[in-house]
Amino acid sequence: MSGFGRCSLAVITPVISAMGIQCVPVPTAILSTHTGGFDDFVFRDMTDFISPCCKHYKKLGIDFDTIYSGFLGSDAQVDSCIEFFESFPNAKRVVDPVMGDDGECYKTYTPRLIERMKELVRHADIITPNLTEAALLLDMPYSERLSEARARDMLELLCTMSGSAVITGVKFVTGEHANICMNGQTGEYAVVRWDPLPASYPGTGDIFASVMTGRMMLGDRFEDAVRTASVFVHDAVKATMDNGKPRRNGVEFERVLGTLMM
Repeated sequence: MSGFGRCSLAVITPVISAMGIQCVPVPTAILSTHTGGFDDFVFRDMTDFISPCCKHYKKLGIDFDTIYSGFLGSDAQVDSCIEFFESFPNAKRVVDPVMGDDGECYKTYTPRLIERMKELVRHADIITPNLTEAALLLDMPYSERLSEARARDMLELLCTMSGSAVITGVKFVTGEHANICMNGQTGEYAVVRWDPLPASYPGTGDIFASVMTGRMMLGDRFEDAVRTASVFVHDAVKATMDNGKPRRNGVEFERVLGTLMM
């Protein structure tokens, strides 16, 4: 949970709630701001909180339709995520391997945590890495632009690690921008192209994964959920571009949140 900057649970909870789904947040860390563009942020590791939450929910007899993991504050939290997955075996398991962007890891990520994230994605039904995170998971060098054939090869390799996968923020050598997805069970492959905008913001990956997860919980096919999430993020960025505020303040998704309720 980052207090300022519109990312993590600050966007995940309202987005999922807007689709009529109860969101039960279990913070892995609490930060005063996100880590992109802010110095001296306050960080509190919540590892000791997660497992007791899981045990409490089990004791109460609560069940979940989906378990969705995002930013992890320490490598020990991988064990906590796996405990949640194993405690609620009927739930769909979505892992957003939040590790970095633009070819760089986030400041709080260690080599050990990256290795453990590779372990966690093997427990997932669906993973949602961006291009940087896909390269980290596959131990491949990061390239800003790829041929579509190369991007699809990466997607197929990710599907050998998890059930299904989507890579967001792919830039093809042709100049096109896309999110690409593959159903690991059927082999269905889809490219969702979008027009690039002259702006980027933190938190868009969290918003994308949240919309996609929510739409699948409401019955959408994987490809359709990816398409809806792609459109929502594009519209949110477009609605933010004219606000004149620093990029680090995040995308003003509130302006278009109502479209998820329709």
